[in-house]
Amino acid sequence: MRSISTMRGDEGETSLAGGVRVSKAELRVEAYGTIDELNSTLGFARSICDDDELAGLAKSIQQDLFRIGSSLATPPESPKPQVVIDPALTDRLTDEVHRLEAVEGMLADWSIAGEHRAASVFDVSRTVCRRAERAIVRLRESGVDVQASILTYVNRLSDLLWLFGRKLEHDAGVSGSLRDLTGKKGNRFSRAW
Repeated sequence: MRSISTMRGDEGETSLAGGVRVSKAELRVEAYGTIDELNSTLGFARSICDDDELAGLAKSIQQDLFRIGSSLATPPESPKPQVVIDPALTDRLTDEVHRLEAVEGMLADWSIAGEHRAASVFDVSRTVCRRAERAIVRLRESGVDVQASILTYVNRLSDLLWLFGRKLEHDAGVSGSLRDLTGKKGNRFSRAW
């Protein structure tokens, strides 16, 4: 049996898809590594989520993230073809965003995490998602050709994850409204940063 511990990364290098060796500090590694972290936090959120529908959506998103991570981990010089991310995946997320936004009584304002356990973990996932988005933008701005559908998907996903948390709070009858906590009046704040 082969060991998971190859020791090939002991000097700070890793293999991209197709065997290309690079520094573990490479922007590409940061981008797909943050997608991997997002996938793990989503798995944790899903494991403690009592809402079967949201848990099912989270699992489907995790499968998408494996494809996105694979695509980001595949450089142009790889003999392995890059996974193409279908823009329809983002359309599916957008439909879910609109569906959840239409739930009567859902918070549509700044929120503070911690009022509901599973909602809080989805909030952590949202912030990891935003960090992944920033890593992907840095990768693209460095001159690497990144599929536009990947960036669009990750951007939409952060909105959806925010709504997952608010839906769980709504259904549990709790509110993480920052406005309620501070008593501030005025225009609605942005929601998903």
